[in-house]
Amino acid sequence: MCESDETKEKENDVYPPNYVEKEIELPSDEFEDNSKVPKLSYLRIFLLNLWFGFNAWGGPVAQIALIKDVLVIKEKWITIPRFNRVFGVYQILPGPEATELCMFFGCLSGGRFGGFLGGLGFVLPGFVLILIFSYLYVLVGLTNDRFNASFRALQPIVAAMVLRAVHKIADHALISHTTHRFSYWLFGMAILAAIQSALRFNYFITLGVCGIAFMFIERKIYWLGLIVIALEIIGYGIYIGINKDIPSLSALGVGVAKADSGSGPDPGHTFALGLVAGSLSFGGAYTTIPFLKAEAVTIGQWMTVTTFLDSIAIGNIIPSPLVMFSTFIGFQAGYLWGGHSIGYGFLGGTLIAIGILFPCFVFTILGHNILEKLVRNHFLAAFFDGISGTVVGIIAVTAMDLLQSSISSPTGLVNIPPQQLAAIEAKNSSLAAVLYVLTLAVLYGFKKPNLSLWLVIFGAVAGQFLFLNDQ
Repeated sequence: MCESDETKEKENDVYPPNYVEKEIELPSDEFEDNSKVPKLSYLRIFLLNLWFGFNAWGGPVAQIALIKDVLVIKEKWITIPRFNRVFGVYQILPGPEATELCMFFGCLSGGRFGGFLGGLGFVLPGFVLILIFSYLYVLVGLTNDRFNASFRALQPIVAAMVLRAVHKIADHALISHTTHRFSYWLFGMAILAAIQSALRFNYFITLGVCGIAFMFIERKIYWLGLIVIALEIIGYGIYIGINKDIPSLSALGVGVAKADSGSGPDPGHTFALGLVAGSLSFGGAYTTIPFLKAEAVTIGQWMTVTTFLDSIAIGNIIPSPLVMFSTFIGFQAGYLWGGHSIGYGFLGGTLIAIGILFPCFVFTILGHNILEKLVRNHFLAAFFDGISGTVVGIIAVTAMDLLQSSISSPTGLVNIPPQQLAAIEAKNSSLAAVLYVLTLAVLYGFKKPNLSLWLVIFGAVAGQFLFLNDQ
């Protein structure tokens, strides 16, 4: 490597991982040079990424930093500017970015099958661990007071994490990939999406309309973009005029995971739930939360909102892409559909995981050159930007809903004498509110690795002192 290249690496090393598109003016060969990528056997590719998977603590930022430190800074497979540009592509497309990066490096070293093994190795530890936790949850979590006490404390902590994630996602989702600056138009679309979610607009309609509108706005055809949004609002007004009421909560999703009363969705619908959620995962796992909640809790009604919060808590305990919390949801679906069968639970967990990861595997294995052409197309890049900005508003409304549910959760309030129930509910709600505020303070006040993991551990322990009700 020449001296000028080394200087560029040192200069770019001071920037955070999400500092990406500003490097596009560098020479093209720097973005195509694979001469330093070692050609590893399939087994070594799998084992390397399996090691990344076992060390995938602390969420996507920590996971991406680990991959970058090992393969880019130490091993120098590719240059830092090229890594930033690659990461920029995966920030725009759906799917967990850390998994996609493992697949990208696997493709460089071993072709498309190497990319598949890279992604598989990275997600496998978390997938297996969350299946084990899902089994333990249905085995002892429904009747065990101590188990419930820990999860009662975790619910407001997780709700605070979701709210903090809204801010983190907004840091890059509200940046235009054309100007590389904060976009007031994207911010406005996030606000519009939040209002529409509160008024129960269907998520797909909101995402599609805002994505299309921003395609025109980015090209300064403002009037056409505003017309697209106006037509959506007029259509909503006509709907209200005909039905004399705002849409029901079931209008938020599509009902892909709707189930019979007292049962979960069948295996085919469980896979479809994962497939649709994976296709919507712009910006990472938190963007799947509104859709999965709408389908499993609101429309399907085969999962309570408190159990949904528990699934996110479990996802924060294990070394894994957070999107794998969906495996817990699939386990619950299969467990209920199979008549409380553990075997069907494992089947449901496996199917939803395959579904939710399928889009990112397909996108990545298609080849990075194809992906770059897609996201560098002005219309498509603007469409993806519009969707990413819109998702921020949708998650914000979901975060508020999860806050309310975590404060008023009935977890652990079984077999309580009626004369004591009101007092215990008031006490638990007050303690949950305090935990929520304290968690937000910690999340904003400290930037430590594995902070989410430590908060979850703290909550599990604190629950034994705060929410273990003496009867």
